[in-house]
Amino acid sequence: MLQKIIDMQKASFLLVFLLLIFKTQAQNTDSAWFVQNYTKKEVYIPMRDGVKLFTSFYIPKDEASQHPFLLTRTPYSCAPYGEDKYAPIWNSYKMEYARANYIFVTQDVRGRYMSEGVFVDVRPFILNKKRKSDIDESTDTYDAIDWMVKNITSNNGRVGVMGTSYPGFYSTEAALCGHPALKAVSPQAPVTDWFMGDDFHHNGAFFMMDAFSFYPYFGQPHPKPKMEYGKGFSTPIKDNYKFYLQAATLKNLSAMIGDSILFWHEVMQHPNYDLWWQARNARTGLYNVKPAMLWVGGLFDAEDCFGAWNCYKATKKQSPQTNNKIVMGPWYHGQWSREGSYLGNVRFGSNTSDWYQQNIEIPFFQYYLLDKGSVSNLAEANIFFTGENKWKTFTQWPPANVEYKDLIITQDGKLSFEKDRRPARLMGRNGGGLGISEYTSDPAHPVPYTDGVHEHRTREYMTDDQRFASRRPDVLTFSSDVLSGEVTLAGPVTAALVTSISTTDADFVVKIIDEFPDTFAYDFNMKGNHQNYPMGGYQMLVRGEIMRGKFRKSFEHPEAFTPNAITPVNFTMPDIAHTFKKGHRIVIQIQSTWFPLVDRNPQQFLDIYEANENDFKKADIKIFHTATNQTHFILPVISQ
Repeated sequence: MLQKIIDMQKASFLLVFLLLIFKTQAQNTDSAWFVQNYTKKEVYIPMRDGVKLFTSFYIPKDEASQHPFLLTRTPYSCAPYGEDKYAPIWNSYKMEYARANYIFVTQDVRGRYMSEGVFVDVRPFILNKKRKSDIDESTDTYDAIDWMVKNITSNNGRVGVMGTSYPGFYSTEAALCGHPALKAVSPQAPVTDWFMGDDFHHNGAFFMMDAFSFYPYFGQPHPKPKMEYGKGFSTPIKDNYKFYLQAATLKNLSAMIGDSILFWHEVMQHPNYDLWWQARNARTGLYNVKPAMLWVGGLFDAEDCFGAWNCYKATKKQSPQTNNKIVMGPWYHGQWSREGSYLGNVRFGSNTSDWYQQNIEIPFFQYYLLDKGSVSNLAEANIFFTGENKWKTFTQWPPANVEYKDLIITQDGKLSFEKDRRPARLMGRNGGGLGISEYTSDPAHPVPYTDGVHEHRTREYMTDDQRFASRRPDVLTFSSDVLSGEVTLAGPVTAALVTSISTTDADFVVKIIDEFPDTFAYDFNMKGNHQNYPMGGYQMLVRGEIMRGKFRKSFEHPEAFTPNAITPVNFTMPDIAHTFKKGHRIVIQIQSTWFPLVDRNPQQFLDIYEANENDFKKADIKIFHTATNQTHFILPVISQ
């Protein structure tokens, strides 16, 4: 048996080696083909206010037919610069668009890299434009498209727009431009609302580590066009938990980052969801959307899990006539353009990214830009369900057959869909009495967001094993009995906590977890990360979210807690598409720190951006699960 396993491993390694050789040869062939069949052109396109935006075109040499445009607007550079230097389009699935003779267009947005003008982060959309100076990203897109269709020969008058992350935001704004040539748009993991759910805040809690690693280089001033931006801040301590703990406060981080990083300091001046933040919510413009829309996102996207779900829903509500579709796969940020068979230790049984590319994205653009193929198989919602590892399609999202069920914490600390009718017990499972569980949240010893020592924020934490957190006394862990059948969740989860705290503020982190059976192991042939992690008893994070307690009633007008008063804290978590298999358990964890992913709450009611080191206090936190004060979780269960 051992020899058989060794032989299988040798065969597997040989196959990988041969595939690498084949892939390299194929890429070399593709690169030669692309350079022979495409011409690169670099142009400054004038906007209506006179500012010129640097734009690169890769144009098919074939002039016998007409070709569509595929446009991406980006703050991350059109590089490489120079008409003799080609971006390696041949290294990705986008070669299929090249084989179909698309015109590839990339544009440096206003004020970035080689474009003129002043850059504004998540520039607000202007609804009623009255003057030539009333510019936003939608007007810049309109002007770019108008110039393209009038000045680039052999085009067919149709434009598609796509982009991931920040370019996803520009794709959303492109959809609002109203140009008749714009036929199809695919915002992918689009930056949407940096206070409520993307990148830098979730429910008002500051995602410090991402912001501090990003803005020292991205936010550097840019008075004139240039090709390079230079390096950002290099942390002297490579253990990020230790570095941020020693940094202590956001004021100290602001001092390290310096005075020149404008947006960081603007954020520090807007601790609440005021008009400044509300203007930077991309959903506000999603009315009368004309092009076909394909929203794409990852179920386990650590940066932008919020945008695709919520822009799809906003368009559905605010622009019901729009051809509006969504795709969500089991992906990290941008994984749909890379290998999609696994994330961290969790395996999906197939290359989900390749399936998406061949069955959804490419047919979408082919149909709307070239009248080729069909979109009859493209449902309104195309969602991959982890756990059972299957793509499913729906006519709406959440699905029509979802039933919202209360998962309660019983008085003795178990999770159950059944109402607890037993008499109160004297002692709760997590240390409290009479249906009360409690812990002490100590900002000096915050709960890490993942296990181990890391220099940078990991992307795999979104599916990481949570057993390390279960062993901490400042994390409450509640578990169901072993499931006798499948439970499939499809939609948003609402956490309805009943709590009391000994101070005037606290954060609440809720994690939905799938606990695998102790005997669980993946099939040897299922592609994974080759780490051989012990999966028996694995506590897979399915969804985690944080709520800054002072925003429990209003994000605009925060409110202090009354110490030791019983208080409800309700919040909605991003959508879930997951099946808990028979033999598994549903587990929920509650904690008050998630470090250094999220900044520490001083656990006093104050402006956290201005907090001093001596403002951070311990808080005794109780979670109530009695008959009269019942903490519960509203789960979107697909009825069988």
